[in-house]
Amino acid sequence: MRELPPTAGLPLNVTDLRPGSADFAAQATAWLGTPPLQLECSGTAALVVTLHAMRKLKPERHEVVVPAWTCPLVALAIHRAGLVPRLCDLAPDHYDMDAEQLAAVTGPDTLAIVPTHIAGRVADVHTSNTIARRAGAFVIEDAAQATGARQDGRSVGLLGDAGFFSLAVGKGLTLFEGGLLTARDSAMRDALMASHNDIIHADPRMDRQRALELTGYALMYRPSLLSLVYGNPLRKALAANDPVAAVGDDFGPDIPLHTVSRWRQAVGARALPRLHGFLQETRKQAQRRLERLRRIPGIVAFDDAAGDEGVWPFLLLLMPSETARDAALKELWTAGLGVSRLFIHALPDYGYLRDIVAPTALPRARDFAARSLTISNSLWLRDSEFARICDVLERTASG
Repeated sequence: MRELPPTAGLPLNVTDLRPGSADFAAQATAWLGTPPLQLECSGTAALVVTLHAMRKLKPERHEVVVPAWTCPLVALAIHRAGLVPRLCDLAPDHYDMDAEQLAAVTGPDTLAIVPTHIAGRVADVHTSNTIARRAGAFVIEDAAQATGARQDGRSVGLLGDAGFFSLAVGKGLTLFEGGLLTARDSAMRDALMASHNDIIHADPRMDRQRALELTGYALMYRPSLLSLVYGNPLRKALAANDPVAAVGDDFGPDIPLHTVSRWRQAVGARALPRLHGFLQETRKQAQRRLERLRRIPGIVAFDDAAGDEGVWPFLLLLMPSETARDAALKELWTAGLGVSRLFIHALPDYGYLRDIVAPTALPRARDFAARSLTISNSLWLRDSEFARICDVLERTASG
């Protein structure tokens, strides 16, 4: 069966896997045009390192404000750093935090606010900065899904006090997990490195595991084989009525914190020169397909604001109702076309987060979770297949 991935990841060449070593962070720094980047074993680990550093700078503060609809790993990272997530509801029909509520939940206990660049779209960091400065808090840009995105001509991740990127599968270039971390201010970069030295250690077992997984990605990431490692497990989870497992949101409490081997860095360094062209191709494809989606009444298809140049791992949509969204997914989710969901729930609604995230009234976040779906922006998704997806969306949105 031909199976498409839910996101547009950069395929690896077998030649990328040859022996070698590299300083991947230095090469990524030159590519992104940022202050020096710090390599971590995942975007989640990068957030833990950042929070550990900021907690030392302001030990009297213990809350971290995050969007109520975001990756559950964010809440787990905050808990792992010994801090408490404070949730902010979303703006109406949008992934950004509501400005009025953000101001209300930020106060003297706030260590940091985490604006999030969801789905490669550039978030409103300026509002977070204004509110954080008034409260004496930090701002951490979550650019896990936006490596390569730019705002006013420079990389995202540089407007706040720190910013981090993810190198996980499906987010452009991957080392099979990996994260990059930076800050504008040299003193903050020193604090981040000191935090890394405190809590990150070598782990040969994890090195071997990630090396095997990266090799498997290079071999299996293609439409002819993805059903074995992605499609079949997806359909099994959905048959068991477990959408959380279907999208990979079923995380445990353990967050690996270890170094990244020089060989995996070398694999990433060999693939990195291809990333710019790949992002340009996916950007052109996304803009072309957005035009078609905008012609479907009742659907919101998220695009860049003026001055922003996001990346396009997938297209994020809001359907007019949960009923319409579910009707579309009934036809498309198991069809091998790369249609999926991003985060299944608002954060309080994940069972495994009940001891970490306080029950909160979050009507807009829950509504966004109930009406959203994603369409892969993989270059393997043919125009005829995309047309089939649009036909289903048009019919279910109007129904």
